[in-house]
Amino acid sequence: MKQDKVNELQHSDIFTRIPQMNYLPRWGVLLMDMLLCSIAFWLSVWVGSGFFHYLDLNQQIIPIGLQYLIVLATQVVAFWAFHTYSGILRYSTFIDTLKVLLSNVCVGLVLGVFNIVMDQSAGWHPVMNTVLAIYVPTSFVLLFSLRVGVKTLGETLERNQGSPLVMIYGTQSAGLAIAKMLRAVGNTPYRPVGFIADEHQRHGYDLAGLRVRELNEKLFIWMAKHNIRHIIVSPMKMKEINPAKDLQIFINHSIHILTTPYFTQWENIEDIDLQRIGRIDSIHIEDLLERQQISINTENVRHTLQKRVVLVSGAAGSIGSELVRQIQQYEPQATILLDIAESPLHDLMLDLQKQFPKGRFIPVIADVRNRNRIEQIFNEMRPDIVYHAAAYKHVPLMESFPNEAIQANVAGTKNMADMAVKYKVQRFVMISTDKAVNPTNIMGASKRIAEIYVQSLFRKLSASNPDCTKFITTRFGNVLGSNGSVIPYFRKQIAAGGPVTVTHPDIIRYFMTIPEACCLVMEAGTLGEGGEIFVFDMGEPVKILDLARNMIRLAGYTPEKDIQIVFTGLRPGEKLYEELLNQKETTIPTANDKIMVARVREFDFDTVSRQVDKLINTSRLSKPFTTVKMMKQLVPEYISNNSIFEQLDPQ
Repeated sequence: MKQDKVNELQHSDIFTRIPQMNYLPRWGVLLMDMLLCSIAFWLSVWVGSGFFHYLDLNQQIIPIGLQYLIVLATQVVAFWAFHTYSGILRYSTFIDTLKVLLSNVCVGLVLGVFNIVMDQSAGWHPVMNTVLAIYVPTSFVLLFSLRVGVKTLGETLERNQGSPLVMIYGTQSAGLAIAKMLRAVGNTPYRPVGFIADEHQRHGYDLAGLRVRELNEKLFIWMAKHNIRHIIVSPMKMKEINPAKDLQIFINHSIHILTTPYFTQWENIEDIDLQRIGRIDSIHIEDLLERQQISINTENVRHTLQKRVVLVSGAAGSIGSELVRQIQQYEPQATILLDIAESPLHDLMLDLQKQFPKGRFIPVIADVRNRNRIEQIFNEMRPDIVYHAAAYKHVPLMESFPNEAIQANVAGTKNMADMAVKYKVQRFVMISTDKAVNPTNIMGASKRIAEIYVQSLFRKLSASNPDCTKFITTRFGNVLGSNGSVIPYFRKQIAAGGPVTVTHPDIIRYFMTIPEACCLVMEAGTLGEGGEIFVFDMGEPVKILDLARNMIRLAGYTPEKDIQIVFTGLRPGEKLYEELLNQKETTIPTANDKIMVARVREFDFDTVSRQVDKLINTSRLSKPFTTVKMMKQLVPEYISNNSIFEQLDPQ
């Protein structure tokens, strides 16, 4: 019977939970502190009576046992006042140490004053001054040692769990806070072993007990020797450096780059949300391609959009949806969300209602190719500002369906522009593309024709009416994360184990983030006086092969070894590089150094209008070669590349 009870006790939760306990309850910490204070008191009595011979315990008016109770009771009150027992011992910080010190000093001061008062009034001491003088520092040392010991033991046990070693890039406050967090909190998957200093930073010293090392080849040899395959870069560090250049050396050495996306600055370890600790993410290729945050004249944009009715076509798309979100900060009267895609528009509405509960959004299912429907919308809703982002954009698909490209990109733009004039829209901003410059494909040529139409339309209108609708065109290259872009496509291929397909080893592209592109679109819309084509500074071009290799390395694989890269050849209409300006075009600067105005050839609207109407009518006949031949007449610089329509080009 007794043996059964013993077995039941051994298999109960009492024993199974002991190894899993991450911290002691508050009463447990308080009991341990009281035990250490008791030891400190009796140790003080022993030292006092042993080294100070005039201290006779038998001659004390207050018995030594009662003195012990007085000291312990005062100490418990001090613990309660400073909440020294409320923290977790293994995560003790400087603040916890300061609380313990203040509680002990408070005990010494209170009892010291009590002794002085009683000595002057009654001629005796409640607690021996000698014992009190020894007790205060002794108890602090023991309490401090407990916390340091538990913290050190916890870190030692975590080291034995085999967590991957990690270096922290940067020695500023954010990097130091990351190191403290990783060392203090037990549920993080990485163990910091040092800092990496920039070229301009001092190195070769210890910071928070970790070595600061110089960024050079010797560092990577040392990291390989100690099996250190990870670094952490804080969000603040990402803003200080050029990620595309400064982190490339780590990618080339197959170092896994991590970041902490949830915090931008930590004052001390207590400021950290413990629920998010340990959620350290791998850096993404978008982080390497992003540039420093741009600044725009928000007052000009606010003056243009505030209390206006704004219509965004293609509102559910990548660019359109971000435009809608950014527009809300300028307090429009209403935002009309025009799109033909039902489900994406529904999802966008749900997001906007949650994100901007005070905003007024009017979803409209409509096709920009339907002229009567577009006129109905303009007539009923009378928009003041129009951002026209609706378009077909995928180059290979449009190469197969040129008639559809004309209907959407040319007829759709014409319908929107004509209705903007008829219903006296103040500003019409058209979203174009770098593929409209010296186009080699259907998509780029169709966008160029749309540019020509709206520009020549404004030129004719403004000649007789300076207050007419201002038509403004914006050109930029690829945007990161847009629907169907190369980065999500590569990511899916890598997740599937490869191969990663690249069309050509020398192909390059310009990249810009969606928020950055939309931000510049809005400012360009305020800068324009009508008829301009604004070109954005797209930064340095990116070689797609290098992009693929870096994405493979960032995913933890080795290119050509773990995941193969296969060249598939240029797709129909695709060219090796995109241009932002025609060779005959020049640019002039604007108030924003990220935006330039392209000087382009001017066209007569009456001639263009007849040609565009004829082109649109032809596209309805489903005769692709006839349609493309007319496109080439409208845009003489349109020379097909890797396409069946090359036969229409002059030899």
